[in-house]
Amino acid sequence: MRNLNYILLAVADPAKSAAFYSTLLDIQPVESSPTFVLYVLPNGVKLGLWIKGEIEPAPRPAGGIEVCFSEDDYDAVSLTFNDWKNKARIIQQPIEMDFGFTFVAEDPDGHRLRVFAPAADPR
Repeated sequence: MRNLNYILLAVADPAKSAAFYSTLLDIQPVESSPTFVLYVLPNGVKLGLWIKGEIEPAPRPAGGIEVCFSEDDYDAVSLTFNDWKNKARIIQQPIEMDFGFTFVAEDPDGHRLRVFAPAADPR
C-alpha cells in the first residue's frame, strides 16, 4: 500500500533552510548533515531538505518539490513501477541509491512523484 508521508524540498543551503524550518515548525531535525536535513512532523509526515546539486534526477529551477510515496520493500516498488509506467511519464527508472530503491514519475503538470523503499538499517 502506498503512503503519502514524505515531502522533499530541493534547497540551495540546507543549514539556512533548517534554521528557517526549525523556527517555523518549532521542532529540531532528526538528521542533519551539510547536504541533507530531515524533520519528522508530529503527525509522522517527513520533511526533507536536500541540497539541490545532489538530487537525481536534477530538480527543475525554483520550487523543485517531490511528493514521495513509501513502500514496504523493493518488490513493492517494482510492482508500483510496473503499474505506473503506462500511466505516468517515468523520469528515473528504478535504481538503487544511498537511501534505498526508487523510481520517479511525473504527473501531467510536471510534479515529481518519487516511490521508494528505504535501504535496510545496517544496525
